Amino acid sequence: MHITILGSGSAGNCTLVETDTTRLLVDAGLSGRQITQRLSLIGRHLDQVTGIALTHEHTDHTRGLGVLCRAHAFPVYANRLTAEALEADPGWEDPVHIPWRLFATGSSFAVGDLLVESFSVPHDAYDPVGFVIRHPNSGLAVGVLTDLGHVTKLVAERVRAMDALVVEANHDLKLLQEDPARPWGVKQRIMSRHGHLSNDAAATLTSEVACDKLRHVFLTHLSRDCNRPELARQTVGGKLQKIGARHVAITVSSQDKPTATLSL
Repeated sequence: MHITILGSGSAGNCTLVETDTTRLLVDAGLSGRQITQRLSLIGRHLDQVTGIALTHEHTDHTRGLGVLCRAHAFPVYANRLTAEALEADPGWEDPVHIPWRLFATGSSFAVGDLLVESFSVPHDAYDPVGFVIRHPNSGLAVGVLTDLGHVTKLVAERVRAMDALVVEANHDLKLLQEDPARPWGVKQRIMSRHGHLSNDAAATLTSEVACDKLRHVFLTHLSRDCNRPELARQTVGGKLQKIGARHVAITVSSQDKPTATLSL
């Protein structure tokens, strides 16, 4: 398996998970042009994409969907409430046909030689999900947790024994509380149990599910104003060091460019 975060942050999120025969985009929150350009930067082409799996309907996870689906008849995997929310208010200038492949939250579905397991996460969307993406032929697995306000027992159990983990580290609590640009109501939403994970919460989750098998953690969805890459890395890395998980590498994603591709 190969994993590349094409871009991640409040302005857009898109992750590429690959095998030799399958290329799956998780979310399409960058513009269609940006997704195309960033695939090109890592030697990939839009024609090679097998499908798109959506975690939820928010614009920073779906912005490029219309452009991509006009250019190519990608199957788009989503649960019913996510698909209905996008059909009801897609926010696209021109109508576009989305070739939906609907799944029930909690179920699994195949995309090429990948098996995608969905599970519910707490966030202020209609029916947000996380994914465990497995390659049965090799036994490899990656957990993908984008937007969630807190870590439930279900979430922690589903992402145990992963080879790689893509997890939100949205904000540093002190920077968020002191941010002069955000009204208090917005801060409360972000910090709520249906908002976004802080660095500390991401560190706690990562240390709880870390095992000998876990090799890599991608920290994603960092706030431009209320977080810093070095803070996120230090907070999560420090907690992993304390439990002796020094074998786990950490990559902090960027809004502006793809990460280096991780090959498991």
